[in-house]
Parts: sequence; C-alpha cells; structure tokens
Amino acid sequence: MYCDPLLRQVPYRLHAVLVHEGQASAGHYWAYIYNQPRQTWLKYNDISVTESSWEELERDSYGGLRNVSAYCLMYINDNLPHFSAEASSNESDETAGEVEALSVELRQYIQEDNWRFQQEVEEWEEEQSCKIPQMESSPNSSSQDFSTSQESPAVSSHEVRCLSSEHAVIAKEQTAQAIANTAHAYEKSGVEAALSEAFHEEYSRLYQLAKETPTSHSDPRLQHVLVYFFQNEAPKRVVERTLLEQFADRNLSYDERSISIMKVAQAKLMEIGPDDMNMEEYNRWHEDYSLFRKVSVYLLTGLELFQKGKYQEALSYLVYAYQSNAGLLVKGPRRGVKESVIALYRRKCLLELNAKAASLFETNDDHSVTEGINVMNELIIPCIHLIINNDISKDDLDAIEVMRNHWCSYLGKDIAENLQLCLGEFLPRLLDPSAEIIVLKEPPTIRPNSPYDLCNRFAAVMESIQGVSTVTVK
Repeated sequence: MYCDPLLRQVPYRLHAVLVHEGQASAGHYWAYIYNQPRQTWLKYNDISVTESSWEELERDSYGGLRNVSAYCLMYINDNLPHFSAEASSNESDETAGEVEALSVELRQYIQEDNWRFQQEVEEWEEEQSCKIPQMESSPNSSSQDFSTSQESPAVSSHEVRCLSSEHAVIAKEQTAQAIANTAHAYEKSGVEAALSEAFHEEYSRLYQLAKETPTSHSDPRLQHVLVYFFQNEAPKRVVERTLLEQFADRNLSYDERSISIMKVAQAKLMEIGPDDMNMEEYNRWHEDYSLFRKVSVYLLTGLELFQKGKYQEALSYLVYAYQSNAGLLVKGPRRGVKESVIALYRRKCLLELNAKAASLFETNDDHSVTEGINVMNELIIPCIHLIINNDISKDDLDAIEVMRNHWCSYLGKDIAENLQLCLGEFLPRLLDPSAEIIVLKEPPTIRPNSPYDLCNRFAAVMESIQGVSTVTVK
C-alpha cells in the first residue's frame, strides 16, 4: 500500500513515536521525539527527558509477545523549513537575539530567574533521592554492600555536560571580571583579541593561585575548578577546554562585549573535534571536582553541626564525606580533603553519641531506653562497621574498643530484665560486624552559593575548631 502514488506525493519522515506498556485499558505511556538540531532521539518519560537511540526505539516498539509496543507514529513533511537543522539553528539565534535586545536589567533578571529554576530542579531531584533513611542495616548476611563505595555509578553524557556547565556558572563572577578587564583590547583590536587576552590573563591568574601554599584556614581549590586541575596536573587540553567553556557560558550575556566574546568562545568550542579531546577523560576530571566540592561541603556542614552539639546529624555528613573522600585520595593526595580532620571529628561524634545512648539506657525508662538503642542500631553500629571494613587507624580502633568495653561492662552489673534483653539483642552486632550489609544513604545536600561563600565557611569553621574563636556562618 505504501507504493500507492497518492501516498508518495510528499516526502516525509518519522518524527515521533508514542509507546505503550501494560494493559489496553491502563498502563504507561512515553514518547520518542526526534530532535533535528542535535540529530538524536529524545525520550520523554514522565518528568525526565533523556537522549536515546534508534536501537532503543526499535526495541520498545517491537510489540507482539512483548509488553511494550508502538501505539502511535507521527510523520512530518520533510520539506518543511522549520523542521530542518539549519532553520532550528537560525531560530535559536533569533531567540538569543531577542534576549540580547532587552535592557541590561531585564537580561540580568532572566539570567537570575533561569539560574534559580535550575537550582530548584536540582534540589528537587536531590530531595527525591533523600526520601529514604540515611542509613539502613540488614542483619544475617555474609557480605557487605556500601552504596557510596569508590566505584561511582555510571554518569550519562548529559549529566557530565551539566557538571562542566555548572562549574562554569560557579566561576561566573570571576570570568565576568576577566572579560571586564579586556575593555581596552576589545575597543582597539576587536573581539578575537579581547577573548585571547581574557583567556590568557585568567589562565595565568589561576595558575599562580594554584601555586600558593594552602594554609589551615584556606584551600584555593575551593575558589575555582582550574586551581583543582592545576594542583592535580590535569592535561593541558582539559584545562584549556574548561576555561573556554567558561567564556562560552550564556550566563555572561551582560553587554555587547561579553556577548561577542561568548559567541566567539562557543564557535571555538565547536571546532574541537573528537580527535582533539578525550571526552571520557575530560568528564572524569569534572566528576572528580564535583565530588571534591560535595565532600568539602559535607565536611564543613558536619563540623558546623558538631559545634552546635548536633552529633547525630553531624555524624551522617562526616561519615559520607570520609567514604567519598577515600575514593578521591586513591587517585592522588590533592584530589580530596585532609582525611585526618574528617576521621578526628567522626570519632568525636561517635564517642559523644555512644555516651548519650548509654546514659539513656541507664535511665531504665522505656522511652529513653528505646531512644538510646535506636541510636546504637541505626547510627553507631553501622558507622563502626564501615570504619572496621576500611583501613582502620589505631585511634579509630582505640575509640571503638572504648565503646565496646563500656557496653560489655553492663554484663557484670545487676540490671533490669528488660535491659538485659535489649543488651542481648544489639551487643552481638556491636562486637561482630561480619554478618551485616551496611548501606549508607547520602544526607540532605546543602549547596554553597558561590566559591566566596564556600571559602568563607571553610575559613570560619577551621578557625573555630582550632580553638581561636567560635564563629557562626550564616
């Protein structure tokens, strides 16, 4: 029937496929839509949009004995200009031109609103992932499973692009200052000269910053992703592309000069082909820096909570920071933060919580005893097992022995029968970590607003824990 002349008057191509899974009267739907400018299929499934492939579309459209099948096909006229890649590109340029025609105040408002929306989406996604207990332990298993081990889960190319874009946004103020310093070069020699000057001046500034000796109150790696790359001897092409991406960031569209520099930087990025750059290596560097920032934020949050006496909340952040940091330090000593600081305050939290749990246990009040046992079962014992199953230090081992000895001392005392039963239930778990699966869940994420904010928090917390003063960071 497809050879019928009436069906061959207009060239057409497949544009979208609606897929159905489940029973005829119910089930679940999702759609594949071809994105012409990017020359790829996109999968629209509930609230997510992800890149897909023709092979995946074929598998989902198979039908027959399978549960999933194509429900509706949409074809479009292949001659329509607004569906061509060139037209889509022109349309994007027109949209960008409309934004650029707005006043500076309106453009800044749009940029800030888009940034806030991006932050809200990321926070919502993190909130969904945190709607499960921070720590779970299941007894009677012969192996251990640590969900935040050094083997990171697979990260999609889209997520990694978001990471490099996020790092560009984080450094936005520093990049904007570099552009502002090129006013003379821009007026005298044009946009190419201005970009070249801004690029080399910023490269030199960050290289010198990376050579500064860190102090107990400062860590220059928190100021910029390239400082982290320089200190860890990242390949030159990784450094150069990262800096070029920062000048190509659309959030820098403040005035004619910044817009012109942004467009030239974007054009130069497009010229970098797959043979010029190992993108897998590039992506790994950005993943590492993102994890380094997360570890730093978790460490600072844990220390701040410790200072406020919130040991239970602090321990969750410190344990997660330690485990994630261990994966970075395997790659090099400057990849992560100082391990001894995390370990010290992790021990202090454990000892404080253990003392609290013991005092609650000794009250013989049902509610207090239950609270104390819950602290042991849900937090202290899982953390002890994680520590023991890693390379344990003498200080950690001594602290664990202190806690174990304290609870074992109750065996020789005359205590109530209900306390004896409780002790008999959790004491074997405290003494023998081999029969548990420990799954550590990430605590709620706290995002730093800027490198300036993060560096201020770092300085304040480090000054405070060294006993100089008690500083509150808002």
